Amino acid sequence: MDAAALQTFTSPVVLFFVLGLFAAFARSDLAIPEALAKGMSLYLMAAIGLKGGVAVSKSGLDSTIGLALLAGIAASFLMPLIAFAVLKGFGKLDRLNSGAVAAHYGSVSVVTFVTAVEIYEAQSMPPGGFMVAVMAAMETPAILTGLLLARSAASGEKRPAGEMFHEVFFNASVVLLLGAFAIGAVSGASGFEDVSPFFEAGFKGVLCLFLLDMGLIAARRIMDAKSLTWRLAVIAIAIPLLNGAIGTFAGAAIGLDVGSTAALGVLCGSASYIAVPAAMRLALPEADAGIYLTMSLSITFPFNILINIGLIGAVANALVGPGGMML
Repeated sequence: MDAAALQTFTSPVVLFFVLGLFAAFARSDLAIPEALAKGMSLYLMAAIGLKGGVAVSKSGLDSTIGLALLAGIAASFLMPLIAFAVLKGFGKLDRLNSGAVAAHYGSVSVVTFVTAVEIYEAQSMPPGGFMVAVMAAMETPAILTGLLLARSAASGEKRPAGEMFHEVFFNASVVLLLGAFAIGAVSGASGFEDVSPFFEAGFKGVLCLFLLDMGLIAARRIMDAKSLTWRLAVIAIAIPLLNGAIGTFAGAAIGLDVGSTAALGVLCGSASYIAVPAAMRLALPEADAGIYLTMSLSITFPFNILINIGLIGAVANALVGPGGMML
């Protein structure tokens, strides 16, 4: 095992996630109060948004940032098409559920991204602050693609389009991430100094506790899974590998630094388990939530945290790191 892999598996944030998995599989009564978990989620999104905005205020906007945004948005629109074909063919899902699940695999997981940033910073390859904006931009296009793919199969009562679009574009994570990013960009480094003790000193500790809770939830959901087949379990691992590779090579091709290249790979390889499920419940209530939540939260999320973040970082380093193939 190389130094980077060892650093990943001995990181406190990863080990707290493993502790949550172990506690749930051991049927411990360990639990994080729901109100506390929601508060930690809000804190993490506000902190990562603020720090990203401050970083952009220092570096400014350039063509590289514009290309990263375009690449992220294009990937979010197109990746559900790959997932949809695989889910319908190999996964043997109907069109409605294939579209609903596919939307999750084009959108992003904020917690996966935050964890990856912490790991890559520890490995001296920090992503650019502008990647927070890329992450926020990638949350919604996949929802639109997934709905278009599934809509023709949907039956029953249709929700008003305005209500659905409001849920997509003004859900809590999008509003808080983009709002905090804008605040950080406007206030800059000098303005951030006043609040940095709160948003920086406690960040890693809060992330550890949040991942402990995520480990508990992921393990308990997979133990209760009723609709999951072995084919869908394979897809929940194969698609993050494929999408992560696509994002990593795209980042290298447009000239991103090694940390940002890895971050784009992680964003492409992650799967939403917060924003997209909320939108699917509203727009496609007939879809089986037991399938898309179990795949994204209980299989893809642990796989990304424990394995795929490290793999993507290694590929990014091989492509654009010191001595990389695409330097």
